[in-house]
Amino acid sequence: MRALLPTARNASVYTVVIGLAIVWIVFQLLNDNYLSARNLSNLLLQIAVLGTLAIGMVMVLVLGEIDLSVGAIAGVSAATLAILITQQGAPAWVAILAALAVGAAIGLLHGTIITAFGIPSFILTLAGLLVWQGVQLAAVGDGGQIPIRDEFVRAIASTYVTPAFGWVLAALVVLGAAAVRVVTRRRRIRNGLDVPPVSNEVVAVAATAVFVGVVTWVLNSYFGIPWVFVLVLALMLGCTVLLGGTSFGRHMYAIGGNREAARRAGIRVKRTTIIVFVLISAIAALAGIIEASRQFSASNALGGGTLQLNAIAAAVIGGTSLFGGRGRIYHALLGALVVGSVQNGLDLLGQPAAIKNIATGVILVIAVVVDALGRRRRIARGATD
Repeated sequence: MRALLPTARNASVYTVVIGLAIVWIVFQLLNDNYLSARNLSNLLLQIAVLGTLAIGMVMVLVLGEIDLSVGAIAGVSAATLAILITQQGAPAWVAILAALAVGAAIGLLHGTIITAFGIPSFILTLAGLLVWQGVQLAAVGDGGQIPIRDEFVRAIASTYVTPAFGWVLAALVVLGAAAVRVVTRRRRIRNGLDVPPVSNEVVAVAATAVFVGVVTWVLNSYFGIPWVFVLVLALMLGCTVLLGGTSFGRHMYAIGGNREAARRAGIRVKRTTIIVFVLISAIAALAGIIEASRQFSASNALGGGTLQLNAIAAAVIGGTSLFGGRGRIYHALLGALVVGSVQNGLDLLGQPAAIKNIATGVILVIAVVVDALGRRRRIARGATD
């Protein structure tokens, strides 16, 4: 067995982590408040919606598809939530379930049309973006927003865990990271694949523990870890298990790697595609609920602008391939953290939205170039090995 340092499968992750460290150092030098407890807490709140959407985007990109309508779906779902609570007097849990159901139904419609007529997902979801933005505008009405006064919904994105629970959560994250490395290592050994030295794994887990511990300590010195970030971590865990620990997830990778080969192997490509679009739309609905909680309202601007493009950027920057068949759920949070960190730092420096868009675009181009070069190297190795 060869020792790989870093391994081919995690080299892009190291690149992202190093890039994130550089971003943090640069902005801290430019503004002393950047790494303060208050700003780090604000950063986690800011990336909650983007991270949620990016998690769904990783799943659809792994499949070799794309969804440009997630922002509009978030807006429609938030409008559904607000209407049921404010105008119909529905309990919060009923309104939340209804909003998630609306998102899932939209995904079912998208996936069915795409698979039934062979329409490229890019075209169908672009049309969906326009349609659901129109539905959102009609639902919100001329007032431009629907206020939400329900305390439970408002608390989703405005409350924090206790310091003690924060440390428990930090310990669980570190243990989870260690468990994933152990399981992955055993699986690769069982399949006769290359694995890094044990010392590499120990260093990686130790680095994770130090980072998580420092962040938890800093956040506890302010209000603590936001509950909404705990929700995002739970979503990440659930999707990680689905993608990496089930036959359905393996089918997604197979379809993204080679759709025709997957079909010939007996994988139900159409059904898997429909389910993935249902999942990403339901996740987009969750993002809409989170954003409505942050704003205390559902507005006709919710989910608009460059949100869905930033979600794609976050997934790709984190290491998910645009070519399908490669990506991990935690890539979404890494990418969202990079995008959010850059935008947050530019906000602190008083830069306009134009500069933030330019910076995000440049970072995305760099990530795509790295992805393309890595893909070429993998193809070359496959041709020569």
